[in-house]
This record gives sequence, structure tokens and C-alpha cells, in this order.
Amino acid sequence: MIQSKLPNVGTTIFTRMSALAAECEALNLSQGFPDFDAPEALREALTRHVMAGHNQYAPMAGVLRLREQISAQLLLHRQVSCDPESEITVVPGATQGIFCAVMACVRPGDEAILFDPCYDSYQPSVELAGGKAIRVPLVPGQFSLDRERLEAALSPRSRLIMINSPHNPTGSTLSRDDLAYLEALVEKHELLVISDEVYEHLVFDGGEHHSVLQFPALRARSFVLFSFGKTFSVTGWKTGYCVAPGPLTAELRKVHQFVSFVAVTPVQMALADFMQAQPDYPATLAAFYQQKRDLFCSALRDSRFVYKPSSGTYFQLLDYSAITELPDTALCEQWTRQHGIASIPISVFYDQPPQQHYLRFCFAKSDPVLLAAAERLCEI
Repeated sequence: MIQSKLPNVGTTIFTRMSALAAECEALNLSQGFPDFDAPEALREALTRHVMAGHNQYAPMAGVLRLREQISAQLLLHRQVSCDPESEITVVPGATQGIFCAVMACVRPGDEAILFDPCYDSYQPSVELAGGKAIRVPLVPGQFSLDRERLEAALSPRSRLIMINSPHNPTGSTLSRDDLAYLEALVEKHELLVISDEVYEHLVFDGGEHHSVLQFPALRARSFVLFSFGKTFSVTGWKTGYCVAPGPLTAELRKVHQFVSFVAVTPVQMALADFMQAQPDYPATLAAFYQQKRDLFCSALRDSRFVYKPSSGTYFQLLDYSAITELPDTALCEQWTRQHGIASIPISVFYDQPPQQHYLRFCFAKSDPVLLAAAERLCEI
């Protein structure tokens, strides 16, 4: 029999809850994907390239025209200049890019700092590389960086810090001051950084996304991951990209070429067409998703939930402590079956879950679905 390299890992909570939602014909606000179509011009571009025969392997690093459009977008939206040849790699999803970055830089015995709660792929990636994940809790309730606990977690074996802003599952964001602090910290301790910025365009209430790429000393030590799926509502296309300095990119590509080799060719070409034709499209997303967040939260005003509107992503946490003391994992299953509303328990994002009572709901849904979900939640 094979001895598992991930003995504590099972099927992800997202797979389980989406399957349960389908089984119960529940409203699925669990897994993070939109229930509405991508822009028509983007879908038409994919059809056009498939029918034109652009269906064979792309260059390993990605279609150059797409990498050039990514470079143009980074200059337009982040005011940073990136070389499409040596600093940008197209990957089949940000999760794959994160895995390749971890495998490129974590060696057996190295320690990687992860902030709790964190996305579920981070720790298994570190462990498969032979490293050890050191979990550092964010400040409870605020979900902000706890600098004292972070510095206490550092050791001579510390190799990597993994950050995620806007943050899944909490919707919190890192401030400019947070990133300036991290910039000084990683320089002092000679650490590498993986920055998961897949929700970069979903920051609300006039807030601004602060990218690692905007901090020169931080950028010099970082792999930064982005997602076309989140930006263009095409999560099933599984396409993203990694931006890193030339030497880090070279190491990432050594791994990437043996994990997937390439991302899907016609998808890359369609994205390049759309980005060239509509370079300002990402700037429309914050207002679009804030309207959905506000609709959902407003419809919950007569419920027994306690909540603070999410600062970013398309996820909203709801505190159910006034309703029941049941553990969140059991409650998610119960409410999916009894009330027809599926969500995600955030305890699964922790190494050692604190005493709190939050469920995560995805509001990247049509307005009628959000209103129907809120109505069911108000009845609980």
C-alpha cells in the first residue's frame, strides 16, 4: 500500500459543499464562482480562436501577446513595469502557480509562514516540498496582521511568507503600511514571499488594492499570483499568471514545465483579444461587486446575524453566534439540508480554530439568488 504524503488531507470543503448543494437543490453560496456569464466579447473570442484552429501547445511561458497585455494592464492599473519575456508566466490557475512557486523555493526542513485563516492549498504545497508550515493567526475579529506574533514565529529556518490580499475567506485587506512593514521584515530576514492577489480588483468603499509589486524591495523577493478566472468570471477556464523577478521566474518555470507545461492556448488568445479591446474592464468590477455585497447585506438587516460588510473579495462573513452554538462545519451541512442555503465554514481554513462562529457566503451571484438566499437566512 502507498503511504500518503498528505495523510491529513481529504476532499476539499468546496467540493463537498457544492456537491451537497446540488444534492439538496440548495442555493449555492459556498464555492467562490459567479453564477452569471463572462462578457460576451470574451466568450466569442474563445469560440473564434477554437474554430480558427488555435488548439495546439502554446509557448511554455504563455502566449507572448497575452503576456504583453498583462504587462500593459499592470502598468495601467498598478503603475508598475514588468518585462513580459522574463517576469510574467501564464499558468493554468493561480493555485497551480502557487504550487510551482512553493516547489521552486521551499527545501526540506524550510519553514513557511502562513496566516490563519488561510486558503486550503497553501499548507499541502509546503508539505509536499518537504517544508513545515508555521501558522500565525490574524487578529481575531479584525483579521489584520498581528506583527508581534509574526515576528515571534520567525526562526533561522524561516524561508517564505505567504500572504493573501484581498483575503479569502475573510474579505480583509492589507494596508500600505502593512506592506511597508513586510518589505522591511523580509529584507532583514532574507525571506521570500508568495503573494496571492487573485481578488486584486475587488476592493470596496473607495479602498485601494496595494500590490507587492508596488514595493521595490518586496517585489525583488516575491512571486505574485493573479487570476483571470476571478477578474473575468471564467473560473472554469483555470488560467492565471505569476509575476516575479527574472531569477525567481526562471526557477518557477523549471517547475511549471513539468507540472502542466502550458496553459490552454485558445483561452490565452481570447484573453489577449479582450484585454486589448477593453483595457479598462477591471476598473468596473469594484462597483459591480460592491452593489452585490450591499444588496445581500441590506437584505439581511432583519436577520439575527452580525456582520461587517466585506472590504474585498466576493465573500461575506456572517457571525451566527446569536442563533446557535453549533460548530460551523455541522451547521453548514444542517442549513444546506434544512434551509436550502449552502455556505462554507471558516474553521476549515485554520490550523487551530478559535472560539468564533462565522460562515462564509459568496455574493458573486445574480440579484434574485442573493435576495432568495437572504430571505431564507432571515427565517432562521
